[in-house]
Amino acid sequence: MTQAFIILKKEFKDFFISPAAYIVISVFLIVTGWFFFTTFFLNNQADLRNFFSLLPIIFSFLIPAITMKLFAEEINIGSYEMLFTLPVTLKDIVIGKFLSGVAIISFILVPTLLYPILISFLGELDTGPVIGGYFGAILMGGAFTAAGLFASAITHNQIVAYIVGMSVCFFLTIIDKMLFFFPQSIVKTVGYLGSDYHFQNISKGIIDSRDLLYFLSIIFIGLYATYLAMEEKK
Repeated sequence: MTQAFIILKKEFKDFFISPAAYIVISVFLIVTGWFFFTTFFLNNQADLRNFFSLLPIIFSFLIPAITMKLFAEEINIGSYEMLFTLPVTLKDIVIGKFLSGVAIISFILVPTLLYPILISFLGELDTGPVIGGYFGAILMGGAFTAAGLFASAITHNQIVAYIVGMSVCFFLTIIDKMLFFFPQSIVKTVGYLGSDYHFQNISKGIIDSRDLLYFLSIIFIGLYATYLAMEEKK
């Protein structure tokens, strides 16, 4: 795990060297800030419900932009071959890159803590849903990072990696909104696949083992698929 943390620090630092990082962060904060403040003053409610309701769809587009280069860039320039010659296992590389993605997402969410602080001055804030919402955001961010990491591992083109990763994350976000397309016999099963459904449960301050299992399962599947994709390239 020590090697994984070395990979984490390297990827985290490399992300913030790139100008694209500040574009991604700025767009995220502008979009979330705009929707939060406009709906907040319209609804006149002291909560973050609207912010958390928008987060899954925003993450669907944001997180693949963070993960698209994690493997694709190295595959494109051939530097991933050098990684395999270092005293580090493929498992450490995958976990390290995954943790770097989660760390970046967590860092991007930090400025949004201003929203609950502001609300607490304007009204009585229920801290349970706020804590649950941010906890759920990290879990959902981890699941989408794992999916984006797999997309980055199967191609050398960052644009393709972004499109594939965004498509997977967007599908997981909206699948529970399209249940009318499916036979009644499988509606519950398909609905369980929706990340938004599980995230909204947690964002209400309700910690259910089924929701935790869902996100942990997506993370495991994404990381294992990434491991197999990179193992093939060895």
